[in-house]
Amino acid sequence: MDTVGVRDLKAHLSRHLRRVRSGARLLVTDRGRVIASLDPVEAPHGFEWARALVAAGQAHWGGGKPEGCRRPVSTTGRRTVSAVVLEERR
Repeated sequence: MDTVGVRDLKAHLSRHLRRVRSGARLLVTDRGRVIASLDPVEAPHGFEWARALVAAGQAHWGGGKPEGCRRPVSTTGRRTVSAVVLEERR
């Protein structure tokens, strides 16, 4: 378990948060005394299926938010995209 001083944590917060995100646990010290710990957050239990797909090589996830469609969805006439989606679900 690594320790990091308050001053260093403030100066390099992004770097230390990347370490925590990758699984490291950090103890924060102030004048040599431990005052806090930074631990990675456990993933919600509802996403095991997605992690399994990534582990199996069937999906790819870079950790960011979805970017949306690469190709815009086109509709004919005056129909909206939501109407087309609802129609396809039936």
